Amino acid sequence: MTTADLKLANRMSHLGTESAFEVLARARALEASGKSIVNLGIGSPDFRTPDNIVEAGIKALRDGMHFYTPAKGLPVVREAVCEYMQRQWNVSVNPEHVVIVPGGKPTMNFAIEMFGEPGAEIMYPNPGFPIYESLIRFTGATPVPIELREESGFSFSAKDVLSKITPRTRLLIFNTPANPTGGVVPKQELDELARGLEAHPHVTILADEIYSRMTYDGAKHTCFLSYGHLRDRTIVLDGWSKTFSMTGWRLGFGIWPEKLVAHAERLQINSTSCASAPVQMAGREALLGPQDAVEAMMRTFDERRHLIVDGLNAIPGMRCVMPKGAFYAFPNITGTGMKSKDLEVKLLNEVGVAILSGTAFGKFGEGFLRFSYASSNDNIREGLRRVKECLAKAGVRG
Repeated sequence: MTTADLKLANRMSHLGTESAFEVLARARALEASGKSIVNLGIGSPDFRTPDNIVEAGIKALRDGMHFYTPAKGLPVVREAVCEYMQRQWNVSVNPEHVVIVPGGKPTMNFAIEMFGEPGAEIMYPNPGFPIYESLIRFTGATPVPIELREESGFSFSAKDVLSKITPRTRLLIFNTPANPTGGVVPKQELDELARGLEAHPHVTILADEIYSRMTYDGAKHTCFLSYGHLRDRTIVLDGWSKTFSMTGWRLGFGIWPEKLVAHAERLQINSTSCASAPVQMAGREALLGPQDAVEAMMRTFDERRHLIVDGLNAIPGMRCVMPKGAFYAFPNITGTGMKSKDLEVKLLNEVGVAILSGTAFGKFGEGFLRFSYASSNDNIREGLRRVKECLAKAGVRG
């Protein structure tokens, strides 16, 4: 039998990918061949996980935490999530509604699996994290994009979102602060959305708040659980990867409405069984221990944010709004006269700068690139220098 004889399920053709990992692989291959690469593509903080968190994980291993945990996670870790949510966002959470998962994606996956099927509609941000649309299509549901526009700082309009809801809408996904744009949805828009959703009791909300601690210029994150009248149909996705520089630890949490938590637990049992026991204990220390390292990291990110945005705005053919959150810049490159994917490939192959095409995040990302400033000041400066040089050679004058 050859691979041509294998009969895959049709839905496999609808499953997309996350281009950041593909670009990273190409960049590493070029680097292995001797090419100098400046990687401004991957969305992973370049800081070490704080030592107190590492030590908590090591201690758990030494204490013999080598076994399965309950599917929803260790009770002490779920309780720590509740304490953290109360302290950070002033929202009360029942530990029985918390499901600890290996990374941020399982919560997203579980929610989309619960509501996605042929005939259903699921709304999602575009440009947005590419796995939203990928999973929606995989379930057979119809993806309904919420366009995020440059002129609004890549926020959404609550009025626009509400106008797209139909009787077939099952799930509404939004992400603030956002990947890939760094946009933060203002509280007044969230207030208006929350009021408007009262008229649509058939719609469940997935609030992706994985970058919740990463805001700048006085922008305040509003946890969607703050809207008490929507608590019975709001799912919150959060975790440790970004805030605590723990991307490789693979640890996240979902907060589920009472009527959905058993379904989330069953999906966990059927997919990953549970999150790693020692990693959960490291996560507990992250939530309850000192927060100095998070604050120091955010001060550094703020400095880099200004460095990269100022640098991008000084490059002919580019303009970039100042992001209010996360660690991404999303410059408009229409002034270069090039398509986003073409420029992504050109920058990597010709000058060794790894960034992502805006179209990696949806059709409304055309005309943009994503730069991650989760890299050193020196790397950012060198990357910007190479981009400017490449565009100058291409005859771009702005």
